[in-house]
Parts: sequence; C-alpha cells; structure tokens
Amino acid sequence: MAQVASITLMQNDDARPIIDAIMADNPGVRVLNMPGAVKLDCDGKITVNRASVEERLGRPWDPQEIQLVLVSMAGNLDEDDDHFTLSWRH
Repeated sequence: MAQVASITLMQNDDARPIIDAIMADNPGVRVLNMPGAVKLDCDGKITVNRASVEERLGRPWDPQEIQLVLVSMAGNLDEDDDHFTLSWRH
C-alpha cells in the first residue's frame, strides 16, 4: 500500500486555481472540502505544476506563492521553478 501524499490549502479565491490544477494533473487525487480548507490526498505523490496553475490564473505564477494559501502538507518536498511536489518516494 502506497503512503498518502497530502496537501491542505485554504478554501478561497487565491487557492482555487491551484486546487483545480492539482485535480487536473494528479489522477486519483481525493478531495475533502472542509469549512475554510480543502484537503487533497493522493497515493504516492502530489504535484503542483507551474504551467497548469498559470493556465488557470492567466498570469505568471511562482510555485513559492503556494505558501500564501498552504495550511499543511505531508510528504517529502521537492520544489523548483516549475513544480511543487510532495511524495514518499526517494
């Protein structure tokens, strides 16, 4: 059984394009809507792709901007200019 990578974001207009991009780019992602937050879980890994978020925002987006809406995360972080990935793989 794969370990679950998880990210919880605020539930607001700033986070919506990120949430939509995660749902589009990560098959099998499970979404839990809570008051004020959205928790996304996926077996193995979750990736937030810069290009996918930019497409939804209609402007350039730096993956470090995720920090503005991030509530919590679970997994090992791999981050660069093009993505923000949480995984349990080495």
